[in-house]
Amino acid sequence: MPDRLPPLNALRAFEAAARHLSFAKAAEELAVTPAALSYQIRNLEDILGVKLFERRNRAVLLTETGQLALPKIRAGFDQLQEAAKIMRKPARRDGLVVTSGPSFTAKWVAPRLVRFMAEWPDIEIRLWASMRPLDLATEDVDIAIRFGRGDYPGLHCLRLFEEEVTPMCAPSLLRGSAPLETPSDLARHKLIRDESWSFAPDAPGWREWLAAAGVSGIDPDRGVDFNQADHALDAAISGGGVVLGRRHLASEDIAAGRLVAPFELSIRSGLYFSALCEKQRLDEPPIRAFFDWLKSEIDTDSS
Repeated sequence: MPDRLPPLNALRAFEAAARHLSFAKAAEELAVTPAALSYQIRNLEDILGVKLFERRNRAVLLTETGQLALPKIRAGFDQLQEAAKIMRKPARRDGLVVTSGPSFTAKWVAPRLVRFMAEWPDIEIRLWASMRPLDLATEDVDIAIRFGRGDYPGLHCLRLFEEEVTPMCAPSLLRGSAPLETPSDLARHKLIRDESWSFAPDAPGWREWLAAAGVSGIDPDRGVDFNQADHALDAAISGGGVVLGRRHLASEDIAAGRLVAPFELSIRSGLYFSALCEKQRLDEPPIRAFFDWLKSEIDTDSS
């Protein structure tokens, strides 16, 4: 059969050897012995009836035929890789997998998700709380919501909002035995710190907020640390102290009266929540619906 393909292992051996111009390096990449790789290439040459390499004492060079074939072999393996990605990630007609960090899932997405489900009852949604780095091209995730500088090359990115911080506390602290009326009153309260964004060394903390408020004499390092933002907010809700909380993350708690932000001063962080998907998938109905819903929620928050 003249149109029958040669063995794929032999073609892979040829591509690797042609790329490295070294049988030894190609064998190391493919985890085979140099002798085995040499045998695969000789077998390929015998099948095709043509020489692909000129063998020298210390090197190998591509023949003219090898040079002409190499780009098409590479393109073929690239296409196979793309096909494998599709097979590893089967399309879901009406399902949607969304991942976001645990705190954002608990404090922002979950309380609002009822509105998405009411508007799109036929879309089955799975929400995974995770901050694990992932590859949207190969993993079983449709949309990722991530927190950072907002630079995600190669992906469609909807920047939701920039986070900012301000002191927050339970309403009872405003009228207790040590009422919280001015920033200097923070000296009489336990400070709660959100350490969940320690990945960004320049993210604002109590030290920066107190300096911006013109308050001195308060140790910004006293109090209690939490490595999850929602835990820090919950500690403040319970009356455990004053948290330097994130406005957007705490928006539902503030709207419900569980938290209050007694001072107008907020500090911008330079860090953003962003919703991400593969560019070529943006117009898939479930993905488009979720992005449209996110935009409507943001518009509602800002109105």
